[in-house]
Amino acid sequence: MNKMKHQLTFLLLFIILFIFTVLNLSLGSVKIPLNELISILLGQGSENSSWEYIILQFRFPKAITAILVGAGLSVCGLLMQTLFRNPLAGPYVLGLSSGASLGVALLFLGGSLFGGFFASLIFSKWAVVLAATLGSGLVMLAVISTAIRIKDTMALLIIGLMFASLTGAVVSILAYFSPANQLQQYVFWSFGSLGNLNWNEVFILSICVTCGLILSLFSLKNMNALLLGESYAQSLGVSIHKNRNLVILATGIMAGSITAFAGPIAFVGLAVPHLVKQVVKTSNHFILFPSVLFCGASIMLVCDSIAQLPGSDFTLPINAVTSIFGAPVVIWLLLRKKKMLF
Repeated sequence: MNKMKHQLTFLLLFIILFIFTVLNLSLGSVKIPLNELISILLGQGSENSSWEYIILQFRFPKAITAILVGAGLSVCGLLMQTLFRNPLAGPYVLGLSSGASLGVALLFLGGSLFGGFFASLIFSKWAVVLAATLGSGLVMLAVISTAIRIKDTMALLIIGLMFASLTGAVVSILAYFSPANQLQQYVFWSFGSLGNLNWNEVFILSICVTCGLILSLFSLKNMNALLLGESYAQSLGVSIHKNRNLVILATGIMAGSITAFAGPIAFVGLAVPHLVKQVVKTSNHFILFPSVLFCGASIMLVCDSIAQLPGSDFTLPINAVTSIFGAPVVIWLLLRKKKMLF
């Protein structure tokens, strides 16, 4: 009976994801009729070539990006919260976002300190992706090398927070000495964006997120064992070190690549696992994993649709939308349930 119930839940979440995807594709500054949208998506084209270009080259890549970002960050949050047994843990708790921010800050803000070489790279879009990837990658390597040497998982959490504080301090120093135009570029990047990716970049991002999700699947059984404590998990034959390194690697790949291509996206990774646990009422990661994946993707699509301000030429920062509309929902759910399932 429970199996059938969960299968129906997965089907419902998939249908909701499909509906929100179509809704996201239909909204924007240019109004496109639904029948024309369906015709374009089915490959039948449209009499209006500009509509076809808008859907296939802008809105569709943006929708796929939203799905990848929402799904990836939500799964990262689920894994981190279970690994550290901390409901406030998120995909960036190990300092990956701060490392990416430091890389981009060196690119945007380093021009005034290191000369014209950095300034000349600012105009290259791939330079921003490379800088963010290198920054988050270096922090991930540092965290993994630390995880190999220490046994205490909570100590690893503290070390991750220290890495975040250290890189944040360096970014603050760079910002203090940078001119206003370079600082503005960095601030705009920190807002996050889903609409700046072409199909090649979406393809690379999808490979990274898919690899991270596949690695995550191998940790689900161990995650269930960890819910009862590390000692109990070890008694069942779980290798704490191997599992911890696997989770960190999966999270690093997903969170690092998402930050590199879309910027630091707030709220989703932290809040979605709690929302899902309140709905499905289980701690079984084999149930939570697909539920969190579908729910995270759907919420990201909704936030992106709101950020578009349909019918307007303005677009709100995606970070602001995810926090403004997401945080009150989580607070309301927790006050309503009066208990956090963990």
